[in-house]
Amino acid sequence: MSQTPRPVADPLSIAALDTERHVAASGWDQNPRLFALVPTRDLLEREPHLRSRMGGADLTEGALSAIEQEGLPPTSNVESLLGGIAWPDAVVGAALAIERVVVPPEAERDLPADVDSAVDALAAHPARQDVRLLVAVTRDGASRCLLRQRAHDSDDQVALGDDIAPGLVHALRATLQD
Repeated sequence: MSQTPRPVADPLSIAALDTERHVAASGWDQNPRLFALVPTRDLLEREPHLRSRMGGADLTEGALSAIEQEGLPPTSNVESLLGGIAWPDAVVGAALAIERVVVPPEAERDLPADVDSAVDALAAHPARQDVRLLVAVTRDGASRCLLRQRAHDSDDQVALGDDIAPGLVHALRATLQD
């Protein structure tokens, strides 16, 4: 007996999926990208001309819109960068897209002590996987994580979960605290 996947209907998941697809449209090898999540209703009150670009789930009750934060400095320490960010009350959530290299645990054994050499060794590992994470959180504590693998780069191959990247969830959630 096969199960039909249930459609994603909650506003955070829809915003996360839309944002991940937006980021994916620019290809791979991107710097981290940060987005404010705001109620679409509030956005349209301030920017009514955007209504013509929206439809379907964008206009449902509770819908969220992602607004990219331009000019994010390139950094390898995203957690540190997030530590210096605070959002105004109008922002009800945040999303971060970041690429990572994933290797099997045994690849981390016997790495060179020098950080640059260790990074080079991991990058050259034959079992490495390039992934993109999209982490989205809201002030009320909800989170959604999406994971896209370069080897399976297709919208229907994106994994969805609440806590795929717990460290990033925690760091992004901290940007929303008072």
